[in-house]
Amino acid sequence: MAMDHKKVAEDVVKAVGKDNMVAAAHCATRLRLVLKDESAVDQAALDQNDGVKGTFSTNGQFQVIIGPGDVNNVYDYLIKETGLKEVSTDDLKQIAAKNQKTNPVMAFIKLLSDIFVPIIPALVAGGLLMAINNLFTSEFGDQSLIQMYPALKGLSSMISVMSAAPYTFLPILVGISAAKRFGANQFLGAFVGMMMTVTATNPAAIEGMKFWDLFGLHVSFAPYTSQVIPALAAVWVLSVLEKWFHKKLPSAVDFTFTPLLSVLITGFLTFIVVGPVMREASNLLTDGIVWVYDTLGFVGTGIFGALYSPIVLTGLHQSFPAIETQLVSAFADGKGSGDFIFVVASMANVAQGAATTAIYFLTKNEKMKGLTSSASISALLGITEPAIFGVNLKLKFPFFCALVGSAVASTLAGLLHVIAASMGSAGFIGFISIFPKSIPFYILCELISFAVAFAITYVYGKQHMDLVDPAVAPAVATEATSQPAAAEEATTTATGEAVTIAAPVDGKAEDLAEVNDDVFSQKMMGDGAAIVPTDNTIYAPFDGTIAVAYATKHAYGIKGDNGAEVLIHAGIDTVNLEGQFMESFVEQGQQVKKGDKLGTVDLAKVKEAGYDTTVMVILTNTANYQAVTADALGDVKHGDDLFTAVK
Repeated sequence: MAMDHKKVAEDVVKAVGKDNMVAAAHCATRLRLVLKDESAVDQAALDQNDGVKGTFSTNGQFQVIIGPGDVNNVYDYLIKETGLKEVSTDDLKQIAAKNQKTNPVMAFIKLLSDIFVPIIPALVAGGLLMAINNLFTSEFGDQSLIQMYPALKGLSSMISVMSAAPYTFLPILVGISAAKRFGANQFLGAFVGMMMTVTATNPAAIEGMKFWDLFGLHVSFAPYTSQVIPALAAVWVLSVLEKWFHKKLPSAVDFTFTPLLSVLITGFLTFIVVGPVMREASNLLTDGIVWVYDTLGFVGTGIFGALYSPIVLTGLHQSFPAIETQLVSAFADGKGSGDFIFVVASMANVAQGAATTAIYFLTKNEKMKGLTSSASISALLGITEPAIFGVNLKLKFPFFCALVGSAVASTLAGLLHVIAASMGSAGFIGFISIFPKSIPFYILCELISFAVAFAITYVYGKQHMDLVDPAVAPAVATEATSQPAAAEEATTTATGEAVTIAAPVDGKAEDLAEVNDDVFSQKMMGDGAAIVPTDNTIYAPFDGTIAVAYATKHAYGIKGDNGAEVLIHAGIDTVNLEGQFMESFVEQGQQVKKGDKLGTVDLAKVKEAGYDTTVMVILTNTANYQAVTADALGDVKHGDDLFTAVK
């Protein structure tokens, strides 16, 4: 059934409030609204609307996901209904910035998130290697494994060296990521990080001195290995200086002297002022958290366990890696009590996964069963966003039942002094990061977290089935498709037929969950894959018809001869570029064959403009299929199989 665009527009206006709207724009898939008061939105009405696939709020914009092709028409009717002036997404961004009340704390948390999320894989890899080495070196009874089997000593030593790398040279990783976030040259950011660690790795550079004598001023050259906050501050100073010199120096000397002066001045300021002050602040923060843990003990971990998932909702948990790296590094040096934050996070994640698992056994809705089965496994392995936002918060009671399980298990973990010796995946497989003697207790606490959260959710849900399925069906239908009747028919007449979607661009294929956009990472538009492109050309992934070719040239909707409906979205928020650096070779209604050129994107210029170039490939009629599985992760060429959908 075709969408009634006028009706959907009227429903959206009614739900958000006509007088509540400040401005409106749209991109390839969603309405972007700036509202006076987002708390006044009738969220239940939007969740139950078949034409709305989901909603979320970010950076002062309330975004309503409609879908490719339909969003244009809904937007036109919305403008007529409200009388608002049409604006571009770039103009809307500026309006949102002026309308949004700035929260310095949340801005700082977002800053940490932007910097740390890209380097977390390196920290996790190093942490897991550290955990493996702990298994070799920790005593089981009277002897460690390398004492019992001396042949393992060389292997243990090699793993130890590898595991120390990301933590020893953490300022370099932070320097690269922070430079990108602050708008500085990333290699100069790495340079600053190297300066902060070189005295630890090259003692000859300081020739046996204890300090530098700079015109009578004694400057300490203590290394900043494993430090986060000093590196962040130093790279911020670099970014300010670099931008200033780029503006002030003539182009003839800019290329040579801007890097030199920026690094030189940053170095002096870092070693004289910024480094010592920020290192002390970092140590005070870490010491304060450890003091709370040591003072409150198991009571503190229990409270933290109850609050961890709500903290995830605010995004504040993105700041924890900065603290955890300090705890892990101190523990590796034989100091401190280890990483207790990881333990609590694991209990909370497993509890949310358990609550979602309970809904799987309770619901009769096939679409919800599919969602809960994948979301619960993801949560049990440490990624909770699909479970929390896709299931537990929609039904409300599972989220709170999970908090009980997390609190009980975290209290017991604190009582048993379960701590992590390294960072890792905060879920059932996180046992490898736990200090070996505590692994049995860790597994026990995880099982208790799962059992308590599952039992409470299941019992309460069984007694209140009206809260399970009636509330679930509309939410899931709007998340997957604007044609619920067709989806229902598809899921009840499984055929086993499969369609394969090819990669539309050369690059590195990755899971959608890694995309830095909630609409795509939470699969609100549908399942699929993402590609970090290495080539400028976008190709057709199968034979079909161009259903949508956007004037902004950043996205294409294709209806395949194989029945698949796919959205190819080049970059994140690149609609703001309004077609700059992009070229399109197709138009709506045009027939294309697999491998035909759809368009090009100048990746270098898009990156230079500050945009993420990741290409999302979304199966927008996911609800018509029983399962979507990845065929490739890592390097792919256009035309290679990317993912397969099975009916």
